[in-house]
Amino acid sequence: MPTVVPVSDPSAASLSRYLPPPALIEAQVRDALAEDVGDGDLTAQLLPVDAVARAEVMTRDDAVLCGVAWFDQVFRQLDPLVEIEWHARDGERVLPGQLLCSLRGNLRQLLTGERTALNYLQLLSGTATRARRYADMVAGLPVRILDTRKTLPGLRRQQKYAVVCGGCDNHRMGLFDAILIKENHISAAGSIRAAIAAARRLAGDAPVEIEVESLDELSEALDAGVERVLLDNFGLPELRRAVELTAGRSRLEASGGITRDRLRVIAETGVDDISVGGLTKHVEAVDLSMRLRSAPLA
Repeated sequence: MPTVVPVSDPSAASLSRYLPPPALIEAQVRDALAEDVGDGDLTAQLLPVDAVARAEVMTRDDAVLCGVAWFDQVFRQLDPLVEIEWHARDGERVLPGQLLCSLRGNLRQLLTGERTALNYLQLLSGTATRARRYADMVAGLPVRILDTRKTLPGLRRQQKYAVVCGGCDNHRMGLFDAILIKENHISAAGSIRAAIAAARRLAGDAPVEIEVESLDELSEALDAGVERVLLDNFGLPELRRAVELTAGRSRLEASGGITRDRLRVIAETGVDDISVGGLTKHVEAVDLSMRLRSAPLA
């Protein structure tokens, strides 16, 4: 899991820690191009083979930029000679009408890669933009806004990177890097204490967290010495009482039914983390466009 310090306003240095390895980005883009281009771009065959052109990518929305590495990789795989000059970076706020990047290269390859490259940039910028809205709503409070596993299939690493670009934080990446004990696990184990004991035997270095649905269950979890507790669908009075009962013995995460209009008041109860599935589940793509800015050059 990430560090306890909220990302809040990510720098290029901090973002590099969350960017997937180059080999993974390359494989992701290869799959995306195979999906769109297949055996070849039929429409591009209408264009001169050796024509060179310039293009620009603009935003029509107020947004947080994310997806530069995937955008670049699209054109790198189609034609390594395509030149891209960026005028903004991941994690940076951009305004309607702002120039994001300029491209120069083979006309066919520019137009073949346009949709795949923009798909990455629009979706990931949309995720980052939503994350920034949530981060801004709790500015000044010592709380982290966390994503969840409610990501678009096949895009988890990309979306979780975008969440960090927007100033929020990552929860576990998947089922493999942390243990989160939920109601069915507790039922199968027989009790909260038994579930936590079993998790500790298996966890190794992986963090252990347990979901509770009442203050009584919270007390059981605290007595068992668990390091993190997820408070599922607690009301505001219950959240405040949970913070009092815990008194710093465990890290508390509020979850379930978290909406933007309730986010600040939930954060003010004193919980350490708030997980929001909507960061990655409810995404509106940023409106971007790529336009040729010169006639094809010989």
